[in-house]
Parts: sequence; structure tokens; C-alpha cells
Amino acid sequence: MSLPLLILTPHSSGQLPALAMHQMLGEAVYQTQAREELQRRIFLDGDPYTDLLFLVPEARTLNAPWSRFVVDLNRERGDDSDNGVVKRTGFDLNALYPQGTEPDTADRLRRYWDSFDAQVRAELNGAELGEVKLLMVGHSMGMYGPALGPDHGQPRPALTLMLGEGSGATFPPALAEPLRQAAETAFAGVLSGAEVGRVAINDPWTTDDLSQRYGHAGLPAFGLEINAGLYLTSNGHPRDERIRSLNQGLRAFAELALELVGRRSS
Repeated sequence: MSLPLLILTPHSSGQLPALAMHQMLGEAVYQTQAREELQRRIFLDGDPYTDLLFLVPEARTLNAPWSRFVVDLNRERGDDSDNGVVKRTGFDLNALYPQGTEPDTADRLRRYWDSFDAQVRAELNGAELGEVKLLMVGHSMGMYGPALGPDHGQPRPALTLMLGEGSGATFPPALAEPLRQAAETAFAGVLSGAEVGRVAINDPWTTDDLSQRYGHAGLPAFGLEINAGLYLTSNGHPRDERIRSLNQGLRAFAELALELVGRRSS
């Protein structure tokens, strides 16, 4: 049975094209250790394992094929800030490229941002046919706000639902609290006794760009942030059973969210 749900994970990949690696590493790109160290750092600075956390076989799913440090699919195409669509710094505010080296922004947008946007829009054509009733955008976040974050150094919730606010709401405000309660119910097993256990709405972010870009009055959309402290060790190693448990919770949550949306439209 298929679900009328589209899931996007814009930061799940840690892959870098050879050209991007060369721009970041220079001649060290030919050294295996340098490449592997860069790939691991880039992967962990993305949203690691969100392709597994948000795996719902019955749903339509698009996972980013390349790292957010190649092009950030959760940024607007024209965002040319240092942490914009083609990033010049990491979340530690350190430069990603040696002095005097700049990525080809126009080429990256054409190759990677535009192609993903076309894929999403093709999937959303199903929304016009009634095949997609809900858009969910899957993210993970660090336990504490990074130097670049709005909550630098502050502890973060276990789960954050990004629903938008006011005229920018991407999910019906009347269903916000029921959705939060659905998340508490679905993830109760893994949140019980966890170091972080709170399910929040719009904290520390109120929305994500993908929900704003593709959600509309007929298609509710929201982003879900999962605290990486729930499934990674302090050294960034995956805790397999936690990933499995979180994915089981996510699948239950997806069903509950669809029920909420279905009740509203019936």
C-alpha cells in the first residue's frame, strides 16, 4: 500500500564531486587520507543518516545525491550569503576553500539545485492528481547550537517540528499541537529516558525553505529536525539500534500525520 506522502531529505548525503573536492583540498585531493577525512567531516556536518531515519518504503522519497556543501537544496536559489545555497564557510565559520579559490556558483546551481528542483516538481505533479497529501522534509540537528546557529551553545530539543508562523505557516495552525502530540506518541519509546526528550514547535527554527517553496494551501508541509544526540555517539559514530528505533517511530508518526491531514480535508 502506498502512502500519499512525499519525503525530502536535502542534507542526507556526504558525497562530493571530484571537482568540489579538488577545490577544497587542492593537490591533496590525490591523497586518500585527506579525501576520507574531508568526506567524513562533510558527512557529519550535514544531516547524517537522515536517509535511514526518514525511510518510509510506502512513501515517495527524494534523498539529496550530493552534500549540502556542494549546493544546499534547503536554501533559495538566489541566497549568496556565506551560509547560502553555495556555502563558503562551514558551521564553525571556517572557510571551506583555500584563499583565492571560489566555487563556480552558476555551474553548481545548474547541475545540482535545478535538477533536484525539477525532480521535486515532477513528484508534486501527483499532488494535482490527489496522490500527494503531505510533504515532510527530514533533517537532523546537533545537540547544541553551532557558532553559525540562532542558538549558539544552547541545548536543543529532541525533535523540532518546523511549521511556519502567521502568513508563512506551511501546516494548518489548528493542527500544530495535535501534530506535536502525535510525535510524542510515535517516538515515545526512543525518547523515554533520553538525555534530550522534548518535542518542540518552531524551536530553534520556525520553518525550512523546502516547506516554504513547495507547500501551499492544498498541500500541507513541515520540516522535522531529529537531534543527532539521539542516535550518534559523541565521536559521531552511529548507534544502530537507535537509528532503527527512530525510524520505527518516524513511520508511525507519518501515519498519524496523514490521519490528521485527512481528517481536516474530509
